[in-house]
Amino acid sequence: MSTFNEYQSKAAETAIYPKSHSILYPALGLAGEAGEVANKVKKFIRDGYDQEDFEQKKIELAGEIGDVLWYCAALARDIGYDLDTIALANISKLQSRAERGTISGEGDER
Repeated sequence: MSTFNEYQSKAAETAIYPKSHSILYPALGLAGEAGEVANKVKKFIRDGYDQEDFEQKKIELAGEIGDVLWYCAALARDIGYDLDTIALANISKLQSRAERGTISGEGDER
């Protein structure tokens, strides 16, 4: 796979949830998986690690990030967007903020 859209298409093959819960199901799953990412990072800080341990922890963290990506793909599909479009729009927004010197700060309209 070389594009987000290809990933999204393959991910859709494993999206098994009631259509009556589209949007809601992947949104809740996304929140849960993002929490798992945060929890693993928190434990890095709490427990520390040696280099050998760190390599395994990075593999585990990458797996959780993959789960976040799956839910992003499902949610985007449920609202009628493809991931390539979302990714390009996000980069455009961030580049505009960088050019205007508003990359830091708060709020969507900066």
